[in-house]
Amino acid sequence: MNGVIMLKDPKEILEKAVEQYGNALYWHIRRLVVGHDDAEDALQETFMKIYTKASSFSGEESSFRAWVYSIATREALQLLRRRKHIFQSLDSVGGELAEQMAAESPSNADRSAILLQKAILSLSTQQRIVFNLRYYDELSYEQIAEITGKSEGTLRTNYHYATEKVKEYLKEHAI
Repeated sequence: MNGVIMLKDPKEILEKAVEQYGNALYWHIRRLVVGHDDAEDALQETFMKIYTKASSFSGEESSFRAWVYSIATREALQLLRRRKHIFQSLDSVGGELAEQMAAESPSNADRSAILLQKAILSLSTQQRIVFNLRYYDELSYEQIAEITGKSEGTLRTNYHYATEKVKEYLKEHAI
């Protein structure tokens, strides 16, 4: 599976992305934008970008995942900028997203899962992206570096600080 991707037809590349990563991309985006409708919109934009940029991808199978995740990450962040947070920095929207998440959560939702999500939403955008990719998607620092364009050392530092902040948040807000 770690060979050069020989697909050049945009439809085939899109089908491969949807088949292999569609669900994972939805949840990656959802953890960034919180709302289901926003996640669906960003996912559709992601698939459109994959289709239109398919001819520009020529790489290894291992970098295909990073390529589609980087597109999904950019689309999620662009949606946040466009939809809700035009005049705010993305780092300042965590509280608003936490309120949205609480409002959209069913009344029988696991309170500890909601608390964890609120803790994650309290992180800076960069830390939230690194935390989500490492914790939920179980990507290596090398893969996250391909997605974000950041150095592995920076990512390790971001993840370390993110986990410390999450632990502290959970201690302070324990039920």
